[in-house]
Amino acid sequence: MDTRLAIIVGVTVAYFGVMTYIGYSVRKHARSSEGMTSGGRNYPAFLIGALLLSEFIGSSVSLGTAQKGFELGISAAWNLVALSIGFLLLALVLVKKYKQVGLNTISAILAKTYGEPVRFAASILTIIALNIIAVAMYAGGGAVLAAVLHIDKNLAIVLVGAITVFYVSMGGMRSVVYTNFVHSAVKYAGIILAAAFALEQTGGIGALKAQLPATMFNPMEVGWSQIIAWMIGGIGSIFATQYVIQALISTDNDKVAKRACFYVSSLMIPFGLMAALVGMCSAVLYPGIKSINAFPELIAHMPAFSASVMVVGLAGALFGGISAGALASATLALKDFYDPFFNKEKNDRKSVMFVRVAIVVAGLLPLVMAMYADKLLMIAFLGKALRATLAVLVLMAFYAPRFGTPKGAFAGVILSVIATIGWFLAGNPYGIDSSYLALAVPLLCMGISHLFKPAAPGALTGEAAG
Repeated sequence: MDTRLAIIVGVTVAYFGVMTYIGYSVRKHARSSEGMTSGGRNYPAFLIGALLLSEFIGSSVSLGTAQKGFELGISAAWNLVALSIGFLLLALVLVKKYKQVGLNTISAILAKTYGEPVRFAASILTIIALNIIAVAMYAGGGAVLAAVLHIDKNLAIVLVGAITVFYVSMGGMRSVVYTNFVHSAVKYAGIILAAAFALEQTGGIGALKAQLPATMFNPMEVGWSQIIAWMIGGIGSIFATQYVIQALISTDNDKVAKRACFYVSSLMIPFGLMAALVGMCSAVLYPGIKSINAFPELIAHMPAFSASVMVVGLAGALFGGISAGALASATLALKDFYDPFFNKEKNDRKSVMFVRVAIVVAGLLPLVMAMYADKLLMIAFLGKALRATLAVLVLMAFYAPRFGTPKGAFAGVILSVIATIGWFLAGNPYGIDSSYLALAVPLLCMGISHLFKPAAPGALTGEAAG
């Protein structure tokens, strides 16, 4: 093993060790089901902001943006712009509502207005969406680690999955919060180093412009249809993501939660621009490679220290996204299915055991599919698009609770899952992104149900319910 590779491997192994230690050291906070799913309350804004940032700049989005930058140029950054706008709107529109209602699952929030069938449908939809995103995350992280560490991609995916599942099942929510703060800081430092190295190798912006088509610098090159689709998928996913709600509820008050959202929003756009720039530089430096390898190829040529930071940053973002998603899925499975049907006596020891097992399943289930995934950004945004359906219903529940009916809400969720995934698998016919269906189907179902069978469900209150 040469010196450069030895340094990268050493730093990566050490980082894995630190993350495992953090998960082990906070295990005392995960001795109850409440501790596992919330980790205690009163987290400061910067920790919650880092938790949210870590997932939304995960390996799939980072590599996917670079891949799109390699193909189309700087307009690839729009997918991060969409997320930035999403967090800004979340702070202004929904944070106070979430804090007032006091519930920490999206399904329970919808159940207050639309009833138990919608609770179960929303829970299943969220778990499906989180697992789809996990596929893209695993595939992206595995591609980077395999290229840089000179190991098999599938082995890299399995290693990351095993380590993530271990520390989350050990420390629960608190381990996710603490480790994601480290992940976010390292990941952001890594993208800065990668962009600086890429520009240095190409000779700067001026030289880059001279070597690439002018269209690569057109901020609208990706097209309005794609930009709007990213807006729908990005904003919708932020509004109705399980671990976003869990994180916001764990703050002292809505002011702290809003501040966390503002932190994330301000960091998204620079990150997107740098990731797209990395892809553009790779198009000049390594024109013969597949676009999916735009980021991994650059990292493989970076100096040992910079490459080490980038590798652990990408791995950390993968850890962060998988850990948050696995914990969110386990929380939904516990509160909506296991405790109501299989643990009616509320035996907390059984609940804790179930959460640990559910984390293992949710963390490892996407591994097989990840080994065959290549359209990272498309897959990631399918998962985000699905949650746009729930965002529509959440907004209605808070701001228009008398519109539509519980049956319309239930039909909207079920039909949206079928239509959105089916449309995606069909290749988004006629150039219409599946995100549009995720938005339109629940609106249509609620509109029809309101027209033919008006109902007046009660508005959400600030009282917490089970």
